[in-house]
Formats: sequence, structure tokens, C-alpha cells
Amino acid sequence: MGKLFLVATPIGNLSDITFRAIETLSGVDLILAEDTRKTGRLLKEVLPPEKMPPPLLSFFEDNEEKRQPEILARLLGGDDIALVTNAGTPAIADPGFRLVRACLEAGVEVVGIPGPNAAVTALSVSGLPTDKFLFLGFLPKKTGKVEKMFQAFTDLVDSPLSPTLVFYESPYRLIKTLKLAKEIFDSQAKVVVCRELTKVHEEKIIGNPKEVLTKLGDKKIKGEVTVVLSLKRK
Repeated sequence: MGKLFLVATPIGNLSDITFRAIETLSGVDLILAEDTRKTGRLLKEVLPPEKMPPPLLSFFEDNEEKRQPEILARLLGGDDIALVTNAGTPAIADPGFRLVRACLEAGVEVVGIPGPNAAVTALSVSGLPTDKFLFLGFLPKKTGKVEKMFQAFTDLVDSPLSPTLVFYESPYRLIKTLKLAKEIFDSQAKVVVCRELTKVHEEKIIGNPKEVLTKLGDKKIKGEVTVVLSLKRK
């Protein structure tokens, strides 16, 4: 019986890939990739030049369920398979958890190859409390749903149970989300907007929602955005 390896890949800087990730990606029989073109380019950069990359098979949200029987059959037949996402740790706000669950139910060993993760990286450099945090993944696209989500935390302002919130947001919706945070939490919240983590144009914008909105101004926001928000005043 084969194993399923969940391999974390860089979120920007290619130097962040681990030796173990390279070794694993070099040795498996198949790599499941959210985007085979992006993963193909990554493999050319990080694998030894003499090493022929394993075959790639597309595996993303819309085909995850359809692919699952084929993947399980290969694992049960003895193939070792790696799962990668476009960037970061697989199955965290990305496809994969259903496959992991199916593998565990079938008795297939699942091995994590740890590495980069945008949410944890943003939290660690934010300067906001890290003893308790809640990862919200990608926020809903509809403002009403985001508002309900934020409202659920208003009773936890300065509470011992108050977690630091970490979430991903589209650069096109970031301003609207920050305005909503300003409206609901006023100056009680502390916010750190992390953009393009580990990349050349990495940027961190810090303050309460109003201050962060002022710093952003009319600037066009581009790239990957992770937001860290604390409801503790101290």
C-alpha cells in the first residue's frame, strides 16, 4: 500500500522549500497539483536537474470528488502520491481534506511534509496576540455574511476567550472588509494587513481599521492578502 504525502510548497520565495519536500517530490509516483502548470514550473526550479519530475495530475476543488476513486485505487495498489497546492500547505483553505479523510478511512497512511503557510506566517510577524487564534480561511464574498461573522465576535472584545482572527481576503474586497471592521469594532480592533508575504514586494500595514484604511488611501491593492485582527486592547 502506498502513502499520501501532503507537501507544503513556497508561498513566494522559492528558498523556503524544505529539503524533505524536495526529497518527497522527487521520489513519489504521482503528484496531485491544483494547477499543473504552476507546479511544473516549481519542479523545474527546485528538483535536481538530473531528476525527471514525476507525472502530474490536476486536483482542484471542482474535480476533487471525481478524482478520488482513481487516486485511492492507486494508493491501495502501492503508489506513493504527493498532494501540493499552488502555494503553502495543502488542505488548508485549499482542496484536500476530503481526500485525506477518505485515505484514513481506507487505511492509507497520510504523511504531512510541513512548510510554508501564509496564515501562520502573518500571525507570527503581526505583533498581535498568538496564544489563541482562529483561522477563518477565505471570507465569504457577500458583505452580509462577513458582517454576521464579525458580529459574532463583538461580545469577545477584551475577553479572556478572545482569539486573534486570521483570514485571507481578495485585494478587490479588502477595503470593503476593513470598512466593515471599522464600523463593527471601531478603534477597539488592531489590524495587520500582510500583502505578498515572502515576495519581493512584501508589505505590512498596521493600525486600527481606520488607520489602516487611511494608510491604504486610494492605492490599488494587488497580490495575495492575509489579514490579522485582534480584539484585545492590550
